Amino acid sequence: MTQQVLKVDGMTCGGCANGVKNALLAVAGVDAVTVDLASKAVTVDYHGAAQPAAWQQAVEDAGFDVIAD
Repeated sequence: MTQQVLKVDGMTCGGCANGVKNALLAVAGVDAVTVDLASKAVTVDYHGAAQPAAWQQAVEDAGFDVIAD
């Protein structure tokens, strides 16, 4: 399993965090998601053919923005 950290803007509460988490868990290849509201960091555990571009789209479709590094 591999991890990648995304910075996500627009999360203000636990409901927002759950929305982002559920959106990412619906993406093929994503095994687990951990959200840290304070730092806006979302850690994605994934395997195989997981597509990071699909993660960004899932976050945006849920109403949030991925912050480029």
